[in-house]
Amino acid sequence: MAQDFWASSGFRLLEKREDGLGVTDEWLARFLGREELAPPHEAGPGERELHTRLLLDPRVDVSDSDLAAVEDEDARENWEHFLRFRARVLRFATVEQAYVDLYLEGGEVDLAPFFVDAMAQAIVRAALDGTADPWLCRAGEMFFRRQRVSADAGQVLAVDAATVEMYAQTGGFGSVGRLLRTQNVDMPSVKMDVLNHENASFYFLRDELYGFALDLTPGREGARALAEVLALWVRRLLGVDVKIEPQAQVVDERWRWHVGLDQDSTAILNALYRGDEVDPADMQRMLALFRLDFRDAGDVVADMAGKPVYLGLACRPDRTLKMKPHNLVVNLPLANVQ
Repeated sequence: MAQDFWASSGFRLLEKREDGLGVTDEWLARFLGREELAPPHEAGPGERELHTRLLLDPRVDVSDSDLAAVEDEDARENWEHFLRFRARVLRFATVEQAYVDLYLEGGEVDLAPFFVDAMAQAIVRAALDGTADPWLCRAGEMFFRRQRVSADAGQVLAVDAATVEMYAQTGGFGSVGRLLRTQNVDMPSVKMDVLNHENASFYFLRDELYGFALDLTPGREGARALAEVLALWVRRLLGVDVKIEPQAQVVDERWRWHVGLDQDSTAILNALYRGDEVDPADMQRMLALFRLDFRDAGDVVADMAGKPVYLGLACRPDRTLKMKPHNLVVNLPLANVQ
């Protein structure tokens, strides 16, 4: 049975169209409730008036003078970020088109990372709509949330970085835990469960807590799930059917094309492709490899027909990982992009 999840994505507020997700006033208005935009008690009349106007009509025109009337400099900057985001998503028919256009020209992305991640979350949520597979959903979190990874004894685990940092500060007890930390009170350690067949049914009860670790070890459910979500992402954004499978290593004398799913894997794969010597410490940061095959040879440039594309996933030296799923939008050898 299909499950609902990630209510905070606002997926239910978006218009479901044949060509993607249409922006609605309700979806835009939900951003106005965030602490970055909701006026605090000390906010001035200019900030309050702007917020009220947008609550009544999230598409209302906002002039430079309206923005200048916001008294607090930080609040004014937050409004500038939101209005830039609003202008982008309203310029296109769907959220998907607005997201793809961010990267097609190869210029500097002009949106704050939060809004880029918000778009990615809505798109992944749409791609996974109707699923009851908790591994797919947990893998989907990697498209819009930073991870912290460990790779011990051949096992690769990814946990949500913000969740780990929150536990480290509070011991899992919120503001009370943070207070106790400042008073040097010993706190119990919080162990995050690795998603498995025994606890998987609880994912949909805890989906907004981002509290499950994902096992990305080759041959495990997590690696399989991430490969499947990557394929759904390509289909959703580019209209291209691909098959993606985890790989233990790349052994291919005809290796022609690769795409890094993050900054570090791109650099490592580029070096390997050129035949450069790669530092063993850098190789240890390569967490996963995937093979992508196009189901229709007509979707790919002629000299890549019948050849695979290899995908890599690596962590930073500090063991964090922020996936760049847009790399699959701009770096695949497609004959045509929708």
